[in-house]
Amino acid sequence: MIVVGGGIGGLGAAYSLTRQGLGVRLLERAPAFGEVGAGIQLAPNCTRILDDYGLLDEAKSLGVVPDSMVMRDAVDGSELTRLDLRDLEKRYGYPYLVIHRSDLHGLLLRACERAGVELITDAAVTSYENTDGGARVTLASGESHEAGVVIAADGLHSVARKLLVDDQPVSSAYVAYRGTVPAELERVRSVDLGEVVVYVGPSCHFVHYGLRGGELLNQVAVFESPKALAGREDWGTPDELDAAFAKTCGFVRDGLPFMWRDKWWRMFDREPVMNWVHGRIALLGDSAHPPLQYIAQGAIMAVEDGWVLGEHVARHRAEDGKTDWDAALAAYEAVRPEHCRRVVTTSRAWGELWHLDGVAREQRNVLLRARDTYDYSFVDWLYGPTALTPDEEPPMFTPIPLSAADTGDRLTAA
Repeated sequence: MIVVGGGIGGLGAAYSLTRQGLGVRLLERAPAFGEVGAGIQLAPNCTRILDDYGLLDEAKSLGVVPDSMVMRDAVDGSELTRLDLRDLEKRYGYPYLVIHRSDLHGLLLRACERAGVELITDAAVTSYENTDGGARVTLASGESHEAGVVIAADGLHSVARKLLVDDQPVSSAYVAYRGTVPAELERVRSVDLGEVVVYVGPSCHFVHYGLRGGELLNQVAVFESPKALAGREDWGTPDELDAAFAKTCGFVRDGLPFMWRDKWWRMFDREPVMNWVHGRIALLGDSAHPPLQYIAQGAIMAVEDGWVLGEHVARHRAEDGKTDWDAALAAYEAVRPEHCRRVVTTSRAWGELWHLDGVAREQRNVLLRARDTYDYSFVDWLYGPTALTPDEEPPMFTPIPLSAADTGDRLTAA
């Protein structure tokens, strides 16, 4: 097999497939393997898979298992709602974990090396095509590679996706700034590193949580760019950052000097597509379903994709060891696109909820304050076991309209 893309999704898929006895060659366009960014949140639907891979203990040693997830109003700093993550672990059987992206990437890279994955760098794939016996990729160098199956984990700007749909990434007009703060600084000493906290505000939000056993505080500041809304090309620049958070509470504003100002991440997703397989070429991860980050499931979906594909390889292997790839890819495509469609569309809706202003913000706050800490009805569909067949996909939650609240801090409906 060939896997294109050496990010978290590609490495996860390569490891999953190698566990099934397949020979895997992974092609990465960069000159060296690495991951850019800071923290990443891993919910139980991901830590369950890491445990199956035998990698959970190592991941926990590199990250932090927090006690709570707390949502606060970014304007006044008041608490809106929370999840008890220790109780959540009891409910789903696996922990909620936060880890540095580079630590998760390194963990998967080492697992692939131990498993014997052939890892090739400086291999930018420029085209894909099916062959009589499988599929072929061609590199920018002119070199080609062939295999029985090609898995395209080639990201938001996927080349392989063009075989299935003629679309473009969708700009949200939001941009993210990130930064990490060493534990010895006063900023960190005033923070409970056992909490994952998000401050939600008008057209902006701010997230913080501990990393690397509490050695670092990870911070993320996200805002809607006026320049993007005006159609300018130079949007999301540092001059917009401070202005976007000018009306937030002191704790949030005090965190802005610690954000990296030399790089930022414009936020894009794509419209969901239900067809991921073209002959012996299959999409995986952000090539298939790039989401906005509001429910922290982007990398998790990619890890789930690889695990599901590996499980279907095992289910469709004949006694002679040969895999019925048509059946395995069909089973993969039968279950994953619908789940990921739900995640992509829910992520958009959740982002809209976070960024409300005026009366709508007040209504949202009433509803969130009325929620019981131990009400899991909005995450059961997400944090439970990853479905392998469509009938295993759990039902979605029932939305509560903002009109169910009034501004007198009580529910008028449920």
